[in-house]
Amino acid sequence: MKTTRLFPLALLGAMFLSANSFGSAPACSSVCPATAASPAAVDHGSYDKLLKKYVSAKGLVNYKGLKADQKELNSYLDMLSRNAPTASWSKAEQMAFWINAYNAYTIRLVLDHYPVSSIKDIGSKIKIPFVTTPWAIKFFSIGGEKMSLDNIEHGTLRKKYDDPRIHFALVCASMSCPRLRNEAYTAAKLESQLDDQGRDFLNNPAKNKISAASAQLSKYFDWYKGDWEKNGQSVEKWVNKYSSTKIDGKTKISYLDYNWSLNEQ
Repeated sequence: MKTTRLFPLALLGAMFLSANSFGSAPACSSVCPATAASPAAVDHGSYDKLLKKYVSAKGLVNYKGLKADQKELNSYLDMLSRNAPTASWSKAEQMAFWINAYNAYTIRLVLDHYPVSSIKDIGSKIKIPFVTTPWAIKFFSIGGEKMSLDNIEHGTLRKKYDDPRIHFALVCASMSCPRLRNEAYTAAKLESQLDDQGRDFLNNPAKNKISAASAQLSKYFDWYKGDWEKNGQSVEKWVNKYSSTKIDGKTKISYLDYNWSLNEQ
């Protein structure tokens, strides 16, 4: 998320090169309509069951319970590691894979250091030269490539798929993050899931406080302003797409402080 999402993005370029070797998405201006799943695409069913069991409707995680029951999570992550997306997968299949991978490996990272009060606490424990944030640790492999959470977010999802809605879906294990869905993302439901995440995020007063006169928005809209302004869009247009309260050019926009407390039940 942005902290490297607090880590200067200019320094990440070299770290992303390995992610660029994965299969390119077919041409499609947005998420491609769902089609029959490719035989090569992975099944996210086991991850879906874990989310339903250990994540509340509000997106809070029972890390303590999950830490005592890690076999299924480890099996799912092993499957992801061995089955990197290829060009034969649809764009929606690829995006669902990478979003699920980001969120599942974030959970894995928290469990590896649990108990912690914040994912940022993990940064102070890192003893790797030039690595100072948990998002920069290359602690897993996908398709034989060592990767970090930053590689998935910045080097793959943001770079290849050009869909700012990923910011509503990627969850950095913090209270100001979007809600962690208690279901896996799938190609068949990806469009509706991303739109639902946008509505949930923009209408949650703990994450965005919006009135016609004043909009206190998530730092996401500041950190990733360039993403929101692509293709003739704007922060205002994205807010109005999902918020039940509309804003305009007269609305005073500011950004809320980010709550990095762990998203724990």
